[in-house]
Parts: sequence; structure tokens; C-alpha cells
Amino acid sequence: MKDMQRTVTCGELRKEYDGKEIILNGWVHKNRNHGGVHFINLRDKYGITQVVIDEDATQDLIDIASDLKFEYCVAIRGTVRKRPESMVNPDMKTGEIEVSAKEISILNKCETLPFMIEDESKANETLRLKYRYLDLRSTGMQNRIKLRSDVAYATREFLNGQGFMEIETPTLIKATPEGARDFLVPSRVHPGKFFALPQSPQLYKQILMVSNFDKYFQVARCYRDEDARGDRQLEFTQIDIEQSFVSADDIFKMTEGLMSHIFKKTMDITLPETFQRLSYMDAMNTYGSDKPELRFDMKLQDFSQFVPGSDFGVFKSVLESDGAVRAIVVEGVAPDYSRKKITELEEIAKQYGAKGLAWMKVKTDSFDGGVSKFYNNQYKEITEGLGAKENDLILLMGADWKTSVTSLGAVRKKLGDDLNLFDPKSFHFCWIVDFPLFEKNEAGEWEACHHLFSMPQDQYLDSMEENPGEVKGDLYDLVLNGYELASGSIRVHDPEIQKRIFSIVGIKEEEAMEKFGFLLESFKFGAPPHGGIAPGLDRLVMIMAGEDSIREVIPFPKNAMAMSPMDNSPAEVEPEQIEELSLKIILPKED
Repeated sequence: MKDMQRTVTCGELRKEYDGKEIILNGWVHKNRNHGGVHFINLRDKYGITQVVIDEDATQDLIDIASDLKFEYCVAIRGTVRKRPESMVNPDMKTGEIEVSAKEISILNKCETLPFMIEDESKANETLRLKYRYLDLRSTGMQNRIKLRSDVAYATREFLNGQGFMEIETPTLIKATPEGARDFLVPSRVHPGKFFALPQSPQLYKQILMVSNFDKYFQVARCYRDEDARGDRQLEFTQIDIEQSFVSADDIFKMTEGLMSHIFKKTMDITLPETFQRLSYMDAMNTYGSDKPELRFDMKLQDFSQFVPGSDFGVFKSVLESDGAVRAIVVEGVAPDYSRKKITELEEIAKQYGAKGLAWMKVKTDSFDGGVSKFYNNQYKEITEGLGAKENDLILLMGADWKTSVTSLGAVRKKLGDDLNLFDPKSFHFCWIVDFPLFEKNEAGEWEACHHLFSMPQDQYLDSMEENPGEVKGDLYDLVLNGYELASGSIRVHDPEIQKRIFSIVGIKEEEAMEKFGFLLESFKFGAPPHGGIAPGLDRLVMIMAGEDSIREVIPFPKNAMAMSPMDNSPAEVEPEQIEELSLKIILPKED
């Protein structure tokens, strides 16, 4: 190999190299025999170079070239030559040249491939994940992993330039309730006791603020034992950031600067200096989501004013029960939207708790279809009030407030995708603010809307316990293209306020000290006001790459069943290992 180690990469050669002898190392991407002349496309991480074995080459060289199969790993010595103008390939970075081969050395052969290595693999995901080392050779995966690396580098570059210090926090910690199920790690040294893998570095970064590391960040690995989905994995990476002596506005400004730097550095895209801000209630009432897709308009509208003038009893009952009736107007689609298509939208709404989806089409001077007969007497008032015109489709949802807005919001998002209402290559950031600090769970008990360590806004400090549902937190989410990209808050730093929050969610002082005692204890020693945010690196790169699954931007992800087909993890371990940990395996009973 020493004599055939590459001198240039497969993406490097240009016409300026004409006449130079070089050595290339890489994989056989294509091998074509055109009447005695062999053309080999050799690929490495940096690009593709066309190699030619001329008709007057030695028989040994021709024989070796004939034996080359897809993905053979080879070294090629040859001479660079310019292509004639008529033969230049503008679609290849190296399209001005080709390499006349003088020597080929096979470094490693390749068995029959389970799927072809292409720009984007057409194989199913299970096969791609089983042979991930092959899938990662594709141009698409190479580009996405490169983008991920560039984003991480740009993150460090910006934050270091702003005076932040990168500090690692432990990955073996105490199990604490943070909203999802912990991954537990049994201790061999302390039988019957467990570490947990961190769902986030939350407690430790707050302690770093107490320790006077006033600008901290970490590209942090985090773990949550929850069901996988397109934008969520068991293990993920977040850009974890915390600052002392700041307000929410300071966090916004810093994060906007970070995102602007990342997008400019990696994609040469200039973002607005400041991002749009929406309150939680405005986002829910206007778009039906606290992570709204803002690349198209189509706002939710209040339809309740038209309910009393109709004979449609369903909506009247909704309002009598303090519910809400919302509408969206879909422009110009009425002639193309069959009952079948509307039923498909109704199924989306039902996934969010709706019992159905009412509708009517706008004609010249009347409504048609669906619930139109109940509202034709208000045709003028409704069309003017909603801004609807001929050929528009009006979709209506009546239910309790949250079901009404979220179900119709899901329909809105589906319509945006189906009707191509936005530029898929555009990026729209938005801050969601004024979140409730508390919300009731299914059992009717108060729990933290985000997490237990978020400060209430100042105006609620004296009356928090009177009506927890009215309390707004100093909380914020950063939304990008309909995804929650980051979540953060100004943190509690006063132990008395923290105790009051614990009390509202039903955590007694003894339990709080057991679970969070080390944090509460630190607050007694001059803890500064502080706040932070944690953008998801995987999700950010996914959106930048135009993908809809973070598995496309993670080198070795788990599948939808929380398994790794490549190494067959999770897997059973030797009985001796179980015994060393003082554990006993009890398998669930079969039904």
C-alpha cells in the first residue's frame, strides 16, 4: 500500500493537473467497457474521477480492469489528461479531466451488494440500517453527515467567540423525573442501586451557574426511553446552553445570532436579524399548534358568531358546553376536493380527539355540500366574515377548545403539505412565548408544562397558588418550519420559589430533597439568576437537509422499534454479567 497511497483525492483533479502522474484510492462506482476501452468511475469521500484504460494498455491491466466489480476498493496510478472540449462533463466537478491508468492494485474485493450505492439509496430502511456502513457511502448520506459536522463546528465557533465555555457534564447521574422514562444503569459496586443516563444536563448546567461558570455550552448526548418516531430517537444530541444574569431577551438575541451564524457558515443563507414572536395562545388560536408551520398563511378563524343563526345543533351544543368552533378557508380547491379527500382530512382530525369534520363549498351565491343547508341563510355574513370566495372550501371544527384548535391545526398542516403551499427550501423561525407554567394531566393533577425549574413571570409570583392554570412561565420555544427546534426558560434560582412549585405539582419537601436535594442545597449559597435553551442538533440538521426523519442525519440510528439492525442491539448478555450486577431477569408473561 505504501507505494500506492493516494497523492490526490477523487474530487480534487482539474485541468491544471494535465500531464501529472497521480495515485487515486477509492471505490469502483461504475465500470464500463466500450469496445476495448474501459471507463471506471472511482469514488471517495471527496468526489468521483473518471479513469480510462486505453486500448493500447497492457493485457494485465486490461484483465484487472475487466475483473473489477462495484465497490471494489482499489488504488490506481495514472496520468491526468484534459478531456476534449466536446467531452467535458459539466455535471462532474472533475469533468474537465480523466486519468489514463498505468497500474491498478485491488486493495479489497466486495461481495454482491445487498443494494446499489447511489446518490440516494432506494432500498427500504430496514436494509439500509442493517448495512448502514454501505448506506453511509451514498452521496446523500455523506453530504448529510458532513452538514452535521459543519453545524457542530459552526456552533462551537460562534459560542466560543461569544465567551462561552464548553464543559462536559456526567452521563451517569441520579434518576430524576424530567418528563420521560429514564434509562437505568445498574451499579455493580452498589448492588440494588442505579445510575440513570441523562435526559438532559438540566440540573448540572444550573449548578454550573451557581459555580460562576456564567456562559456554559455543551454538544450534549441525551437519552430518553420513549417511543421512537421521525423526529425523535432514544439517544439524541442537543446544543445545551446556559447563562447567568440574563433575561429571556438576552437568550433570544444569543440564539438568533447562533442560528444566523450556522446558516450563513454552512449553507450561505442569511436569516433575519430577529425572529417573529407569538404568544402560546395566539399560536394555538391562529395556527392550531404551539409549533406552527408559518411558511404559508391559512389561519384558523372563530366561527362561533355564526352558530346561533343556524339550525345546526351540534355546534350549538359545543358552545353551550363552553367549547369552541373554528374554521379554516382553503382557497380555490372546492372543485377538486371530493368527499373522499375530505374524509382523509377528517381522519387526521380524529387522531387529535375530534369526532368529525364539518365542511361546505363556496358557490357563487350559496354553500354546497356538507353542512351547507344549515348556513345558506348566512351566506353573505359568513363569506365576508371569513374572507371566503367562490370555489373555496370551508372546514369547520367544534369541540372543547384544545381539541378544536389542535385537530384543525393538524388538518391545516396536512393541507399545506398536500397543496404545496410553501417553498420546501425556505426557513421560517419563530419564538413561542407566554406558555402556561402548569397544566393538568389526565388524572386532573397539576404538572409542569415544560419542566419543574422554570420561573413564573413576575406578575404571578405573589398569587401562584390561587389559580395555577392562569400562571404564565418565563418559558420559550424556538420553532422552525413546524418543528419545535429548541425549548428553554429563565430558571428558578430562589429555593423558596422552587419549593412552592414543587408543592403545586404535589411533590412534598421530603420527596423534593430526595430527588433534587443537591440542586436545592446549592441554591442556598448565592445562586445567580440564570436561564438557557437547548436546540436539538439532530432536528436542526434534519430540517436544514430537507429531510423528515432524524435517522437520515444520524450515522447509526435506531429504527422505529428502538433497535439497531446492524449490530442487533439491544441483545441478551451472558448470565455471569447479570449475576455480577445482582440482577434477576423477569420476562413478561405471554398472552
